[in-house]
Amino acid sequence: MFTMNKSYKRVLAVLASALALTTAHVIPATARDVLNVAQARDPQNLDPIDTFTLSWGSFGSNIFDGLLVRDEKLNLMPALAEEWEFLDNNTRIRFYLRNDVVFHNGEIFNAEAVKFTFERLLGEQGAKGPQRSNYTSIERLEVVDEFTVDFVMNKVDPVILTKLSGYGAMIVPPQYIAEVGEDAFDKHPVGTGPFKVVKYTPSVNLQLAKFDGYWNGRAKVNELNVRFIPEPSTRIAELLSGGIDIALNIPTTAIDTIKANPNADLIAVDGPTVQIFRFKVKDAITSDIRVRKAINLAIDRKSIIQALLKGYASPIASAQGANSLGYDPELDGYPYDPEAAKILLQEAGVKPGTQITLDLQNNNDTVREVAQAIAGLLGQVGLEVKIRMHEQNMYSTELIPQGKTGEMFAFGWGGWTFDFDNTAYLLYHTGERWNPYIENAELNGLLEKQRELYSPEQRETILKTVASYAHMYALDVPLYNIQTLYGVRNNVKGFVGAPDDRTRFMSVSVEE
Repeated sequence: MFTMNKSYKRVLAVLASALALTTAHVIPATARDVLNVAQARDPQNLDPIDTFTLSWGSFGSNIFDGLLVRDEKLNLMPALAEEWEFLDNNTRIRFYLRNDVVFHNGEIFNAEAVKFTFERLLGEQGAKGPQRSNYTSIERLEVVDEFTVDFVMNKVDPVILTKLSGYGAMIVPPQYIAEVGEDAFDKHPVGTGPFKVVKYTPSVNLQLAKFDGYWNGRAKVNELNVRFIPEPSTRIAELLSGGIDIALNIPTTAIDTIKANPNADLIAVDGPTVQIFRFKVKDAITSDIRVRKAINLAIDRKSIIQALLKGYASPIASAQGANSLGYDPELDGYPYDPEAAKILLQEAGVKPGTQITLDLQNNNDTVREVAQAIAGLLGQVGLEVKIRMHEQNMYSTELIPQGKTGEMFAFGWGGWTFDFDNTAYLLYHTGERWNPYIENAELNGLLEKQRELYSPEQRETILKTVASYAHMYALDVPLYNIQTLYGVRNNVKGFVGAPDDRTRFMSVSVEE
């Protein structure tokens, strides 16, 4: 009979203890069912056709799908459409749709849903919102069969595939909208995405739940709670205390605080957002090109980026970043040369102490700090800058579109298509809501011409010419292309920051 001696018993005891410790180390952490996210703004509208803001994209991409999707590396990929092809000399685009997709209410996704979505967008309902103008190149949709649909184009639209991956092009359910009405859909929409709406409390939060019928897998958390916290200090405090797991819209003033905290990480992604100051080029001192050039020369962009943006931005020579189609790396921005600025102002007859007004929105601490720094730099060349703060809605619906700005006004733009057309057309083409002052036939012609071409190479040449023209005539003060910043708790797994704030949370989990 086998007898265990004391020495052998001790060895087994040590091994058992070691095994227990090893086992304890490999036990996975308990996953939490709720992911808490905070962002600065509530867009106030959940309907895809009612908004143009990144604050909608940061949760809308989890509720809705488009025919295509653009991933975090800016690649266009199939989504609700499995394939597509250009027909009839590029005047018709045929989409072959997935046949295994349902909306959150159980309604079947098919070609009729796609046709309804775009007829609604291009019709009376779409005319009430800001998205319609992005899709007017579409003349009509024709259903080929239940899962095939044609887009008949009235003109070439070189950015159409990118547009079909976002915002107004998100597919909506015709039966549900007919049943509940437009107002109800705006507050409790239904899509085909990985999360469905549970409850929306304006200015407070948006509660979402995992959609088990999603065609492309299952979310790793059961609930997604998006909180709207406009005050940056409150948003950051919630992140650091664990009240939220992921914070969007990180101001540069909070960078050092997050980086110093052992429980959170700062994630930076090269994004599309640019910050520029625009000029009133009619009936103002800034009608004079010498004054506009002088202001550009008086600004030390590199020092501002280092001191106020902690290096998380790049100086720009036009209203776009390096990832934009139309970006010209050989276009040099205005150097910092305050003495040359003084000479130009003197030549223009501008007396030292002359006052100009700079208009800003009141909801961006970083831009306010940058504006104050620039006011100081312009003071050194003889211009006294008066900064006026405005409520966000009034700024974007009345002040700029109606041409009521001061000599300069701040303008930040996401340019989510990463195509200069998306920005330049709005800024420089006559009649656009963000262009109250510039009327230039040459710019109009260039912008219209590139919209007639599908060739990226030809379009890029024209868009570089537009950027060069805006630079030559100092139509703006291009400042910087800022990185997209996220604050993320250490126990969050699987999060990938999106360049354009269109964050997707399906693969994100949270450990207790």
